[in-house]
Amino acid sequence: MIGDMLDRIRMMRPETCTVISEHPDDTFTAGEIIGRALKPGDVVALIGELGAGKTCITRGIARGIGISDSYYITSPTFTLINEYPGRIPLYHMDMYRISGPEYMEDIGFDEYLSGGGVVVVEWAERIAGILPSGTLYIHIEYRGEQERNIHLSGCPDLILEIRNDLEKGGCALWL
Repeated sequence: MIGDMLDRIRMMRPETCTVISEHPDDTFTAGEIIGRALKPGDVVALIGELGAGKTCITRGIARGIGISDSYYITSPTFTLINEYPGRIPLYHMDMYRISGPEYMEDIGFDEYLSGGGVVVVEWAERIAGILPSGTLYIHIEYRGEQERNIHLSGCPDLILEIRNDLEKGGCALWL
């Protein structure tokens, strides 16, 4: 059965990958594995309904890029941006309260993109038109009370690396 699942992972289009999370701990672990594959300058666009797990996966990404456990990652809904120092800095943005991409110049979005860190944007669909090419898109959707489908799309090389890391990281049960 595990071999069949791995074959299905390998047969997917190289620019997409779907992870099945059965619990918030799985979502965190997926984020941590994704984070390990990210490099300074990468942008992650998170899309999903309220409560889908965008902040949970961001917590995992933070650990994966080397942000200390002493920082508790929270959604910057009211502050718009939280910055976390680490091996690779994390610039965590929440676009829930903005009306569109025209506001992004006022908060220095371009400076964050060139700031040598990883930019994670919650509610990224609100600024989709200004996200750079090479952005990693993560769409989280409900499957049940705690279960989620986590769809990754974007740069084929990054998706392939993440897919391989999921397999190596003991996530073979996820599709």
